[in-house]
This record gives sequence, C-alpha cells and structure tokens, in this order.
Amino acid sequence: MKSLTILGGGNTAFAAAANLSLRGFRVTICEHPDFAHTLEPVRAGGGIVLDGVAARGRAPIHALTTDFREGLQNDLLLLIVPAYAHRPFALACAPYLREGHTLVLLPGTLGTLEFHTLLREKGRDLSRITLAETDTAPYVCRKLTPDSAHIWGVVSALGLGVLPASETGRTRDLLRSIFTVDGLGGPDGEDNSAVSCYGNVFECGLSAMNPVVHPPGVLMNAGRVEYSRGDFYFYEEGVTPGVCNAIYGVDRERRQVGRALGFELSVVDEAFFLAGFGPRGDLWSTINGSRMLTQLRAPGELNTRWLTEDVPYGLGAWSSLGRHLGVATPLMDGLVALASAALGEDFRASSRTVRRLGIAGMGRGQLLRFAETGEMPE
Repeated sequence: MKSLTILGGGNTAFAAAANLSLRGFRVTICEHPDFAHTLEPVRAGGGIVLDGVAARGRAPIHALTTDFREGLQNDLLLLIVPAYAHRPFALACAPYLREGHTLVLLPGTLGTLEFHTLLREKGRDLSRITLAETDTAPYVCRKLTPDSAHIWGVVSALGLGVLPASETGRTRDLLRSIFTVDGLGGPDGEDNSAVSCYGNVFECGLSAMNPVVHPPGVLMNAGRVEYSRGDFYFYEEGVTPGVCNAIYGVDRERRQVGRALGFELSVVDEAFFLAGFGPRGDLWSTINGSRMLTQLRAPGELNTRWLTEDVPYGLGAWSSLGRHLGVATPLMDGLVALASAALGEDFRASSRTVRRLGIAGMGRGQLLRFAETGEMPE
C-alpha cells in the first residue's frame, strides 16, 4: 500500500504527509474546501519541509486537492484532523466512499462511531467500508511555517481499534509499514511496526490520553496560561504533583467506564510509558523524563484545542457513555462545567453524546456485538 490519502491540512497531517513522502509513499493531501488556503504554500514551494527525529528534507506531495472525488481515489484514507472536524469531513467523504475503502481516524476518541452514524444517515452501505481509529496521533509535532513541520517525537505504540472488529488484522497489516517505532521503517516495516491492536473501537476510544491530561492541566494553569500567553513548558512546568493527582482522578473515572464494558484499561502513567513518551514510573516521573513532552510549550490562550476538543469530544463523550452504562463521572462533569464557564461556551450541549454516536438504545451486549460486526441491532 504505497499510495494513500491524508485528509486534513494541520500540524500532524503535514508532518505525516511529509514523512511518508520522504519514505517513498505516494501521498495525496485532501483538505476541506473551507481550508483550501492551507495547501497554497505547499503548492507554491513544491512540497513540505520536514525536520526533527524522523525523515528530513523537502517532501514532494503527489497531489493537493479539495475535490473529495479526486482525494478518495486511494483505498487507504488517513483522517488527521481535530475531532470537531470529523463531522464536516464525514459529510464531504460520504458521496465518494466505496467498497474497499479503509478510513482511519488519527486519533478518534470514539469518532468512528459518529462517522458510522453520519454515513448511515446518508444512506451509505457500510458493509464493505472499514472505519478505524487510533488512541493518539503518531507524532509529537507542529507546523513551524505554512509549508514546514517539525517532529519532536514518534509514538512507539500506536493503539488501533477497528469497526467492525473482525477487520482488525487486515487493517493492522495495512498500517504496519506506515507507522513505525522510529518513524523511518525498515524493509517493508515488518519488524518495526508501532501499531498494536485493541479489541474494538470502544476500548480504543476510551484509551486516548489527551482528554485525561489536557483539561485538568490547562484549567489548573489557567492564570499562568493567560498571563504568560503560554510562555512556559506545559508538561515540565505545569504538570506538577497536584495536577498529576487531578489527572489520576479523571483517569480512575475513565477506567471505571471501561470496566463497565469489560475492559481493564491501562493506568495513565503506564499508557504514557507504553506509547514511548517517557520512562516507566508515576505520572510525574514519566512526564518529566520525557524528551519529547518536556519540549512542548503551553497553549497561548484558554481557547485551545486542549479544551475545545478534549472537553466535549473526550470528557463529554466518556461522561455520556458512563451515564448510559450507569457509571458516575463527577470529576469529568466538573471539568466540563469549569471549562464551559471559563470559555463562555456550553460544552455539555456540544459534547459527543451516545445519541450522536448512534448507540443510545443499545445495552452492553448490543454495544459489544455492534463493535464486533458493525451491524446495528434490529
């Protein structure tokens, strides 16, 4: 699978497109028409300049387009956008998705379920289309200029959940040589794969770490974020022992929701270690020992994806699923309320709920059967 399409034009989309191009992949970038301007600097400059710990150099991009008919010619589609862009991309993709397509959300946070619901509402036959998501982005990276990106670190264990779960093995095989432990790959990537598999998309979506860490970290550093405009190192300076305690509290609620579905999810510190972010230890030790995380500055304002994405699409989604399963999540609910007050926006109203995920009427057994087969209960 040497030809693929990356849907999106942000930090990780550009970094992935450049890295894969420099490694010999034929990459198409398909951006939503509303953001067509992001492609112009790449078109004018003849590619994306990549620096950092993976491949380096100016990467030519095979095709740059906002035409989804053209963009979806490849069988493998990597959707690398914020969670709040999943819906517009689903609607743009819907007319052109076909048998044989595999579409992977990097990351998803249960987004495959919302994507599935939107496609079903559009009358698409989903029996021959595979949807999948990962638990995190493949790199710690940023755009530095409109046509360049830098990769500080490569995730060494990229968790994958597939809908239907019966397609997990085939989907993992597609991604083996694309995402590797060093971002560079070996011969065919066979012995260097960073992709590991969850049992289903529920287990994967509940294993995302950004919603566990970002909302308590940003809100407990709100004064410093606004005063300094983000001029401090978020993880190294902002994730103190007290902030770690709050993160552990969110994490306990997340794992309780997972337990209601029969999953024993990794504790947040172990999850960070297993993904390759830092050494094994408690959360403070793992984060402060991380070469990649300690290089990241804080957001420059509170109105950041670390709240506007991770609260409604992470904490809000998990809280809604928890209520559906009879699990209380008071700390998550409190952070949703606090973020709403701080930003003057009702994140509870905009959260990714079980209704938006298309699973509101399903019991535990029906949820797990749906995850395995992709077929809605009658």
